[in-house]
Amino acid sequence: MAQDNRSILQALDEAPVSFFHMRAAVTAGMGFFTDAYDLFIIGMALVYLKPEWHLTTGQIGLLGSGSLLAAFLGALTLGRLADLIGRKTIYGLEAALMAIGALACAFAPDFTWLLVFRFILGFGIGGDYPMSAVLMAEYSNAKQRGSLVSLVFGMQGLGLVFGPVVALTLIAAGLNHDIIWRIMLGLGAIPPLAVLYLRRTMPESPRYKALVRGQSEAAARDMAAYSDGQIESTGSSLRPRKMTLRAFLGDRRNLLMILGTAGAWFLLDYAFYGNVISTPQIIGLLAPHASPMKGAAWALMIFAVAAAPGYLASILLMDRIGHRRLQMIGFAVMAVSFGLIALAPGMTHDVLPFL
Repeated sequence: MAQDNRSILQALDEAPVSFFHMRAAVTAGMGFFTDAYDLFIIGMALVYLKPEWHLTTGQIGLLGSGSLLAAFLGALTLGRLADLIGRKTIYGLEAALMAIGALACAFAPDFTWLLVFRFILGFGIGGDYPMSAVLMAEYSNAKQRGSLVSLVFGMQGLGLVFGPVVALTLIAAGLNHDIIWRIMLGLGAIPPLAVLYLRRTMPESPRYKALVRGQSEAAARDMAAYSDGQIESTGSSLRPRKMTLRAFLGDRRNLLMILGTAGAWFLLDYAFYGNVISTPQIIGLLAPHASPMKGAAWALMIFAVAAAPGYLASILLMDRIGHRRLQMIGFAVMAVSFGLIALAPGMTHDVLPFL
């Protein structure tokens, strides 16, 4: 291992983008792919579950939102545990929860058990959000950190596209309705099972290992081995500096930063998840006589024509036009779009303008 005076942080911040970063991005991004698929697909499954189990409006709402409540709790719990016992351990745990939850949903005998299994799935999804994003941020260099983290989030767009593709394939196959929704939900177990192996090959976050655990030399060895020698450092110049969460939030600037970023995330989720999970129901209200296949095709069109390119644009442009400016553009476009839906006459009755 090359000997120099750079710290691990300097080595990571200054390293050019390489296969090491792409491998980490794909591994972390597979979690977001699974999150998007598992959260969206319940909307398609409910098209078949509602008449089969005679679900009420309240039960449909619980199945759609229960996993989101669980995700909130999972993010708080598993995110904190990742600081206490390590990123890698929690990374494997939440992937296992997602696989178990998705597979169990496919065999749910009734509404109550499906709600329980969706809660387990959601808890794992909640844990994956901070883990995938944080781990990629901690592996990234300083210059392309925005694009690399955005690449992880971009896998969410692929998950959104994959959901309607699965639905269209199963509907076109002419399978029994009870089989269709079970396969839809069960397929969500495959990506996290594959990710379990990929994540086992990743070392603990070098930044976490050096700064929190004080194991600079071990972190440097892990980093050099995982990057095939592309990123090397002795770590000898690094001295861990710890700060409690209370002390961090006691600084007014830090508190405002947390409130600003978390507040923006809250507002985005309000618009994003409410629409994504309820897409089949929204399309059903817009076009009551449309077949499930047509509804899935419309959902695929929305995600493939608009959402996926939006993620790609974010990946390519984020570090060029600035993070805050890109966020302001995104919120402005959402505000105009929702405003037109709410105010334009006939917008919620004509399919093409609405889509």
